[in-house]
Amino acid sequence: MARNIARAIALARTASADLWILPELFTTGYQFRDRDEVAHLAEGLDGPSMATMATKAAELGTWFCGGFAERDGDKLFNSAFLVGPDGNAMVYRKVHLFDREKELFDQGDRGFVVVDVSGAKVGMMICFDWLFPESARTLALMGAQVIAHPSNLVLPHCPEAMKTRALENRVFTFTANRIGHEDRLGDGGLTYIGSSVAYAPDGRRLISAGREDECAAVVEVDPALALDKSMTRRNDVLADRRVDAYRLGRRC
Repeated sequence: MARNIARAIALARTASADLWILPELFTTGYQFRDRDEVAHLAEGLDGPSMATMATKAAELGTWFCGGFAERDGDKLFNSAFLVGPDGNAMVYRKVHLFDREKELFDQGDRGFVVVDVSGAKVGMMICFDWLFPESARTLALMGAQVIAHPSNLVLPHCPEAMKTRALENRVFTFTANRIGHEDRLGDGGLTYIGSSVAYAPDGRRLISAGREDECAAVVEVDPALALDKSMTRRNDVLADRRVDAYRLGRRC
């Protein structure tokens, strides 16, 4: 864990940013042999990893968002933190668990969260949450202007799909994905697709990374643009929702 955190901090030192977004479970890696191993590596908010990230956030005058294995009593969560220069941290616990995660982690039990970060409202979701439109929509309805999306993506669809998540909610989306191959279980392992990407509220791709190269990238955005939910002069992506029609009806 210490090596992974040190590498993340080293990359953050290469440029100046208000917010750095790191991959899902970046402190430990993604593959665990069993739940006992998760329990051994998981930490609370008072753990050494969080303490280090808070210290570095204060030192660099920035915010960090990244994934870690969280322990809360007997429960274990695939979580993401947001920690800033003041040391305060907020945590989101992954709602939609992917594949073996269902054997390793408990389902997130706190819903989605939005945090004020350097003048912007930032919401968090993690990796597989992207497949469920309700994730990004919930964050948008909570006022998020920016969605931070730590990921360990292995399926090919998400980087392109995040354009739709940005467009349908008129928010900025930042997906930070892992690269490389991991095989701790001897079953052929997982190959992460990289392709980290950011989109603007109008669907423009702001920045993208490759599939194989580790990098740190910064893009400047105006969060106020995410306050405008209009698609045309007569259409607003939130106000035009027909919640009265969003229910199962009769089959004809």
